[in-house]
Amino acid sequence: MAKAGSNQSIRLNKYIADCGIASRRKADQLIEEGRVTVNGKKVYELGQRVSSSDTILVDKKPIKLEQQHYYIMFFKPRDVVTSMSEPEGRPCVGDFFEDFPARLFPVGRLDWDSEGMLLMTNDGEFSQNISHPSKDIPKTYHVKLDGKVPTDKIDKLLKGVSIEGGGRVKAKSIRKLRKGAGQKDWFEIIITEGKNRQIRKMFAKIGFDVVKLQRVAIGMLEMGKLTRGQYKSLTQRQIEKIFESNDTVKKKKKVSNTTSVKRQKTLESSQETQAKKKKKKSVRKASVTSLNAKKTAKKKKKKKLGFVRK
Repeated sequence: MAKAGSNQSIRLNKYIADCGIASRRKADQLIEEGRVTVNGKKVYELGQRVSSSDTILVDKKPIKLEQQHYYIMFFKPRDVVTSMSEPEGRPCVGDFFEDFPARLFPVGRLDWDSEGMLLMTNDGEFSQNISHPSKDIPKTYHVKLDGKVPTDKIDKLLKGVSIEGGGRVKAKSIRKLRKGAGQKDWFEIIITEGKNRQIRKMFAKIGFDVVKLQRVAIGMLEMGKLTRGQYKSLTQRQIEKIFESNDTVKKKKKVSNTTSVKRQKTLESSQETQAKKKKKKSVRKASVTSLNAKKTAKKKKKKKLGFVRK
C-alpha cells in the first residue's frame, strides 16, 4: 500500500480503502455516486490514480492515509446493520465503535437478521484479500432451520443449487449438530462464496426457512468466547489463521507426518545397521576364540604324545 507522505500513484478506490474509509468495492460505489472529489473536482472514473499530495474528499470531508492499522474481531448482534452509519436510524455496527481511535469499516457483511463474527479494519488491502471471491476463504455458520431435513436434501446443497441473483452455488461441507432439541434441526455449513443472503436462499431452495444464522469462523479463526456486541484486537497468529483452511492444515500435518515417518525409518535403518555390525563383530570374535581354543587343544595333544618341538 502507499505510505503516508509518499507520492506513489495508486488507484483512487485503493487510496480510499487504505485511508480506512471503506473496502475497495464500497469505495467504487462512493465514486460512482459522485461522493468523492480530487483537487476540488468530482470524480466518476473508477480507474483514476491519485497520490498523497492530492486533496481528496469523501462526502466533503478530507481523508488521509492511516499511520496504524487495526484488525478487530466483532460479535455482531442480530438486528444490526453492517455499516458504519445508518440514515434510517436503525442500529448499525458503527454505533459500537464511536470511541475507537481510528475509522474502521466492516470486512464483508452479515445480514440484518444474522449474527456472529464480523472482522473490522482500516486496512484496505487486508479487506480485499479476504473479501475477493478468488481467495476462496471458507466461512463457517451454525444454522437453525424450521424443521427436520432429510439427508437427500442436504446432498443437493453439497452438489449445488441455483439461487436467485447468485447463480449456481454449493456448500463446501455440511454436518448436523447435536444442538437444541425438538423438531428443528441445527447444521454447520461451510461456504467460500459470500453472495447476498446465500445460505437462506440455499435452504429455501430445498424447502426450509432459516430461523437463526450465526457465523462462527472465518478460515481457521474461530469466534471463541466473545459475547454479542463485544470486540477484541487480533494477534498476528490469529490473523494468519484467517487465511488457513482445513485443507492447508491437513497438508501441513501430512508433510509433518511424512517427515516424522522418514525420520523414524532412517532411525530404524540406522539401528538395524548398527545391530548387524555388532552381530558380525560378535561372530568374528567367537570364530577367533574358537580357533585359538582349537590350537591350544592341538598343542596339548602333541605335547602329551611327545611331538612338541623344543
